[in-house]
Amino acid sequence: MCLKKWQIQYESYDITKDVLDVAHQLIAMGVLTNKSFDDCQHIGAAVVNNCDCIISWNFKHIVNIKTIRGVRAITNLEGYKPIEIWSPSVLLESEG
Repeated sequence: MCLKKWQIQYESYDITKDVLDVAHQLIAMGVLTNKSFDDCQHIGAAVVNNCDCIISWNFKHIVNIKTIRGVRAITNLEGYKPIEIWSPSVLLESEG
């Protein structure tokens, strides 16, 4: 059996005022609640730092139509680059 080694490139980002602004906007718009503030910061960091995509197994708070539409609304309203939100299975399917 041959196993592929995955090399995932990533960068870490600080939680800045702009990141917190996006996180609070997600809550203010009713996309997520204060209970999910960590997830809001995750999304905010990706949006503010011009990431192409968020990959997550978190279907409850991140990879769902309500959050995807909310993030799209914020990026449109605030002039951020659009960002994709996918589950890891999308990447695995493209490898096949």
